[in-house]
This record gives sequence, C-alpha cells and structure tokens, in this order.
Amino acid sequence: MKVIEHIEKAKKPLISFEIIPPKRGGDVKQLLSILEEIVKYNPPFIDITSHAAEAIYEETPDGGFKVKVKRKRPGTLGICALIQNKYNIDAVPHVICQGFSKEETEDFLIELHYLGIDNVLAIRGDDNGFRKPLQYGRSANSFAVDLVRQIASLNKGKYMEDGLLDAKPMNFCIGVGGYPEKHFEAPNLLTDVKYTKQKVDAGADYVVSQMFFDNQKFFSYVDACKANGINAPIIPGLKILTNKKHIQSLPKNFYIDIPDELANEVMEAKPEHVLDIGVEWTLKQAEELLNKNVPAIHFYIMQDPKPIKKLMEKLDI
Repeated sequence: MKVIEHIEKAKKPLISFEIIPPKRGGDVKQLLSILEEIVKYNPPFIDITSHAAEAIYEETPDGGFKVKVKRKRPGTLGICALIQNKYNIDAVPHVICQGFSKEETEDFLIELHYLGIDNVLAIRGDDNGFRKPLQYGRSANSFAVDLVRQIASLNKGKYMEDGLLDAKPMNFCIGVGGYPEKHFEAPNLLTDVKYTKQKVDAGADYVVSQMFFDNQKFFSYVDACKANGINAPIIPGLKILTNKKHIQSLPKNFYIDIPDELANEVMEAKPEHVLDIGVEWTLKQAEELLNKNVPAIHFYIMQDPKPIKKLMEKLDI
C-alpha cells in the first residue's frame, strides 16, 4: 500500500521508523533484531536509507594524499523484500542522486517494482566528495527534483530507452525531504520551501521532514508550505537525543539547532541520564505534534531501538 493511502485510511495516529542497512561486510542479524523490536508498534511503513560510495582522503608518509573509495552499504533490495514479505510492512527505500547514473536508478526502480515495492523516498543525498565517472553517454540526476521527474516519468511508462518491450507504467508513491530549519545550501527558508514546491509539482506525493527539536519551527514550516501552495501531507521527523556528543554532532552534520533548554539540561546532566532527558523531550514533541493532528510521526531509529522502546512505552496512541 502507498504511504498516502495509509495516511488517508488511518483511524489513529501513524508511527513510522527509519533504519540503516548494515555496513558492507556485515550481516543482517543486527538488522533483524532491530526490526523485531520496532514491528511490535505496528508501523505502516519503514524507511531504509541508502548510501552511495564515498571518497576518503588518506595522508601518505610523504605528506601527500590519496583517495580511497569506500563502497556503499549493500542490501537495500533484500531488506525491502524482507520487511514486506516477512513482516507485511511497506518498505520505503531511499533513492538518491549522488553516486548513481540515471540508468542505474532506472534499473533499481525496475527491481523495486518487481518486488512489489510501492513507495520510494527521492533525495539528492549527501555530498560525500566522490563523483562517479559517467561513461558511455550516461547522465545523472543533479537534484532531488530531477530524480522525482525521472520516477514520475516511469510511473507514466516513459523509460530512458525508447522501444523497450513490456515497458509498462510503474506506480510508485514518491516521498521527498523537507527542512523545517531550511536546507543548509538554501539562502533562506522561503527559497527552500519553493524548492519543495518544485518537487511536489514534479510528482512528489508527500514530504517527510528532517529531524528537529523545536516544534514551532516545524509548525512555521508547514504554514509556509501551505502558503506557497503545497497541499501534500508533511510528516514530521523526530530523533531521540541519547548522548552528550549529540549536542555538537547533530547541528554539525544535520544543520539544525538544539534549543537552549535541552542543550543546557544535557550538558549539566550525568552521561547516564542523557537518554532519559532525550526521551522526555521527544515525548513532549510527539504529544504536541499528535495534538496538532499531524498525518504521522517518523522516528529516525538508525541502528539502536532502545531509545524508541523507552519512548513508546510512554507514548499513548
């Protein structure tokens, strides 16, 4: 079932999760243990992140640098099939621009369609310093809106190569990212909202937000989106702050603010108390969001289900 269909048919607030595939060379055991924990909460869908290859610069003994390519995390297709067939939960794989040609993207989408995957999240992906060489006349999507257009074209049966046999239309529900505190490359929030509008106009069905710790910023973002003609559902994304390092690492890596009240409480607390502080903060966020009738709440689990387990024990839904 499509994400927007889950939203339209929901009789109670929806809770969804996002996980990360195991690293290359790892196995699925840890992922299975995470899934076994979060499926207890009956999520209608689970997002699976995707990562392209990335360049790592290593300093040589003579003071120079050499580039090594760290391969992407494997297994997205298998994980999607596992989630849908073992747990009967809709999988939402992330499809990214960075590190993939349009041809590779089309092949990936064909495989997803074959597996019965109805949903994708189309994002540009982080700039990881690696540019995959494009050969044989191939091209790549530069921005998320370009990727949305490609998926929307496939939904109409338009493939990159003309005259393909059995080139039937696909039927993906397309999600895109939104940024309540604006994307760090956008000059201001209004400009960023206009970029989101372009993605919706290109074929996106819903928006899921970057994590935030101040609900007022999300509410202001939703108001700005509506004022600019964005009528697609906007799902808030939340992450539980679990350790003191998050005070520096989350703003650095995700370009978000940590409210003074939360930052001060975490910095003054003993390390073993930080998780409880983070859970209580996210609980208050979730309760307020649910009272405002958001279509769903999307939790960034990543690779540790313990924080969400503590939160879900307290969240009354």
